[in-house]
Amino acid sequence: MGDDEQAITEEHWRQATLIWDYHQMHHALRPCDVAIGLGSHDLGVAAFSAHLYHAGLFPHLVFTGGNSPTTAARFPRGEAVHFREHALKLGVPDEVILLEPNATNTGHNIALSRQLLAEAGIHPRSVLLISKPYMERRSFATARKLWPEVDAVCASEPLELDDYVKAIGDGKLVIDMLVGDLQRVIEYPRLGFAVAQDVPEVVHAAYEVLLRAGFDRRLLTS
Repeated sequence: MGDDEQAITEEHWRQATLIWDYHQMHHALRPCDVAIGLGSHDLGVAAFSAHLYHAGLFPHLVFTGGNSPTTAARFPRGEAVHFREHALKLGVPDEVILLEPNATNTGHNIALSRQLLAEAGIHPRSVLLISKPYMERRSFATARKLWPEVDAVCASEPLELDDYVKAIGDGKLVIDMLVGDLQRVIEYPRLGFAVAQDVPEVVHAAYEVLLRAGFDRRLLTS
């Protein structure tokens, strides 16, 4: 355990758990016309996409994502490329997967995936958005803004915060990311990037506590 993680108090974890729970939409999983695996640092998205494919929840799967500063070293050929390779190893047929390798943010993920599907002659009425656990709400709000005619269902690997932190190996980084994603949920509607989401007072208070405690490395820069 590093110095950063040692500085995380029980109160910080309590507040982070409130935000973690808020970020998840708790949608009931059901079959959809297509799935979109949203690129990130978390290869668990690809693994869970493969699991849901084998469960029969969709016939087509888009992996979308280029690179960001947090993924360039881990996925040098791009997030979508590495996600696809991992899904293939887990038994997803190659012909099921469509590759979108250029997106650099969630808006691009949605818009470019929509374009790719249309070019393939696929015009879904329902889309399963598969993401990191704490990215569900932001991906939902973005899809509702950019692709309002589809029924968007959110899914992520079913993990508790403690288990996710163990998988990532850096508690402070995870809390930074929870705070950063919540800032985007709050701010992006004003910028036209997403639809507004109700943020309960207790969640907003948790956000302020963690900001004051210095969990701010993933905030938007002006």
